[in-house]
Amino acid sequence: MSDVTAPMAGKVIDVKVNVGDAVNEDDDLVILEAMKMEMPIVAPESGTVKEIKCSKGDSVGADDVLVVIE
Repeated sequence: MSDVTAPMAGKVIDVKVNVGDAVNEDDDLVILEAMKMEMPIVAPESGTVKEIKCSKGDSVGADDVLVVIE
């Protein structure tokens, strides 16, 4: 199982996956806005989305878990 975390504080502007989705390494999972830039958060490995811990519009801190992949 792999926790996908935010690299820095920011705002979630889009969630690209749903629970149960199969993802491949480097697929976009979440789009984070930080320092006025859009930053795609990608899957570190292939697997299935087990849990989504953020929603569009959420403010997140550095190292907050955004998505859990198994």
